[in-house]
Amino acid sequence: MASAIKDTVNNLLDKLHISSGDDQPPVTEPSEQEVKELRENYEKAEQGHVFTFYDSLSVPEKASLFQQLRNFNVERVNKLADEALHPAKPSEEETKQPQIEPLPETSSASLLDALADDSKKWYEQGLEQVANNKVAVVLMAGGQGTRLGSSDPKGCFNIGLPSEKSLFQIQAERIWKIQQLAERRFGKSDVVVPWYVMTSGPTRKPTEKFFKDHKYFGLEEKNVMIFEQGVLPCISNDGKILMESKSKVAVAPDGNGGIYQALVLSNARTDMRARGIQHVHAYCVDNCLVKVADPAFIGFAAAKSVDIATKVVRKRNAKEPVGLILQKNGLPDVVEYSEIDSSMAEAKDAKNADLLRFRAANIVNHYYSFRFIDSIEEWMHKLPHHVARKKIPHVDTDSKDSAGETIKPDKPNGVKLEQFVFDVFPFVSLDKFACLEVDRAEEFSPLKNAKGTGEDDPDTSKRDIMQQGERWIKGAGGMVTSEGGADGGVEVSPKISYGGEGLEFLKGREIKAPAVVEKEEDQ
Repeated sequence: MASAIKDTVNNLLDKLHISSGDDQPPVTEPSEQEVKELRENYEKAEQGHVFTFYDSLSVPEKASLFQQLRNFNVERVNKLADEALHPAKPSEEETKQPQIEPLPETSSASLLDALADDSKKWYEQGLEQVANNKVAVVLMAGGQGTRLGSSDPKGCFNIGLPSEKSLFQIQAERIWKIQQLAERRFGKSDVVVPWYVMTSGPTRKPTEKFFKDHKYFGLEEKNVMIFEQGVLPCISNDGKILMESKSKVAVAPDGNGGIYQALVLSNARTDMRARGIQHVHAYCVDNCLVKVADPAFIGFAAAKSVDIATKVVRKRNAKEPVGLILQKNGLPDVVEYSEIDSSMAEAKDAKNADLLRFRAANIVNHYYSFRFIDSIEEWMHKLPHHVARKKIPHVDTDSKDSAGETIKPDKPNGVKLEQFVFDVFPFVSLDKFACLEVDRAEEFSPLKNAKGTGEDDPDTSKRDIMQQGERWIKGAGGMVTSEGGADGGVEVSPKISYGGEGLEFLKGREIKAPAVVEKEEDQ
């Protein structure tokens, strides 16, 4: 039985051609026979240089390198490298101008224009799915806060709110609140929205420590699964695997499209299946306004019985550099800003001249049916790899005089390969895809840049949360006043309100901004 399970896992690894990142290096040196077989495999693939320094390594270093090399399918790596470095000439069909159209009305809806009854119906349907423990959340949290001046995982970042909460805490508290709302609305107990947090190599351990140090922000540890996306070797311009050190292959995360194989290899999908999950919400960590496990979104997608749905915001203007959700050659797709000419970007909607024809801006906020997640093996091999040419430091494995020395190139010397999460969209037909337009002010404020940039930075993230809270309080009949010269706005804790509900206790009360409302007696 154990052997069969091991074979199944190994077959899956071979099929997906990826390292899970979850394996721990063995504590003993691999046997001579194991090393001989692996070395021959790499030499046959003309990648034998990865063993250049093997014999001089310590036992732990040998074990680590062996484990890393064993987790790669070197033939597949060569195939990907060849496709990246020597792309095939496009076919006649591929050279044709693609047919690009907005998504059909049957696949789209907008919370900005939807009837109140529709929005309420979607919310109720989605909240019932939450109450029945049918909803899971996957967080893509592999990035570090490098551009923010921090080496910590981006989710640990404090955007400067009065409460000093991190992005992780804000999102965890929204999960806690939606569980509570579902329990109250449907008279349930023990409602659980499991949270699957996908990290990368550099962010996994700090993320695990941050969650443990903060006691999982009030969630039960058993309902938070932290796992790691895969990696692929960095490839030189002549197709060779680059070595970061004598005992380590230079690798790069496989992009946010690595979410799919990571769900399989980490057993996150297995856990979802055991819990009876039917609906999965996936999003990026850097959006401080994200409505985690949003009932309206879940209900919208479930009502349409689609396999993939996505949230979008309305493009600000024709020149905003964002990817767009649309149909390409009759299938749902994402087209980058650079792929659309000015006439298409500036085209107006036929029914409303105040709107752009192509306006559905991608915010990487997606829904998946579990049946689609359960079919990953059927389409995973079709996901394309995108090439990023980079300056990649590496150890010299060739020169006799400088072998083992680190080379820091001054121009791109290789490629990193990655997959994009939205490349699965064309794998479903239009009747199994849906798009929901949401209010940017309520749902999208990404954190991309360092403080002081003035756009998508900690100050704009803080501002957007504070302004949202002020709107909610005024909507509930409260009053917000600001001291002279002080920044305005009110931070409303997710534990008090998920989306503006439950603030009736503030009716007729005055709150002096800036402020934070953490409990009902706050004012």
